[in-house]
Amino acid sequence: MKITSLLENTTCRDDMHIEHGLSLYIETAHHKILFDMGQTDLFAQNAKNLGISLTEVDYAVLSHGHYDHGGGLAAFLSENDTAPVFVHRDAFLPHYNGVQKYIGLDTSLACHPRLVFTEDTCKIADGLTLFSCNQYDRPHSFGAFGLTERVGDAFIDDDFRHEQYLLIEENGKRVLISGCSHKGILDIVTWFSPDVLIGGFHFSKLPTDDTLTSAANALAAHPTEYYTCHCTGEAQYRFMKQSMPRLHYLACGEHVVVE
Repeated sequence: MKITSLLENTTCRDDMHIEHGLSLYIETAHHKILFDMGQTDLFAQNAKNLGISLTEVDYAVLSHGHYDHGGGLAAFLSENDTAPVFVHRDAFLPHYNGVQKYIGLDTSLACHPRLVFTEDTCKIADGLTLFSCNQYDRPHSFGAFGLTERVGDAFIDDDFRHEQYLLIEENGKRVLISGCSHKGILDIVTWFSPDVLIGGFHFSKLPTDDTLTSAANALAAHPTEYYTCHCTGEAQYRFMKQSMPRLHYLACGEHVVVE
């Protein structure tokens, strides 16, 4: 299995475009999957520079209803005219940063015929399953970090019920792909106990202090190999790395091979 970062906040390559967002291209033994699409069409430009054809994608997954993961949805639907896009049924609700900035998806796409709306569990194919985990307790949640959902004229804390995770099971390995881990990375790794976890931890707003050290130690207690990016934060990654020898950063243009 090979996971390539098509888009992320950082890169070490001159031929890669970056923006605050995430897009991953996943090649398993039987399928090609696009997981998230960044803010714009930059993920598609990077795919071309990497020699990756998005027309060959079998399935696309939108991890949650925020612009930095689904803003490129229209671009993907234009590039690829066959792959279904799996998105949680609540992803198109009005999501905001506080009460002013809309950070949701383009609602004009909500009725696109290739969207497949998911709920708690959705089996895409053998070895590919989406989970929302909304029924699980979140004892280690760090809260909503100011992110909200608009309900009428009111703004309430986002409960991130629109977020889902892709579990890939292949050759005896369990690989979990998480966009931002809004529901809490400490609980997510406990729920799934994956061999490999790839995605953002949503720690970029946390100070590099004892709270982050405790989180790093809790994650390190699992035998999981971690590849993080995007909303984890570069400073937070470097700080956690001191306590987590199995923590790695996956920048735009880099890839991970799971055997």
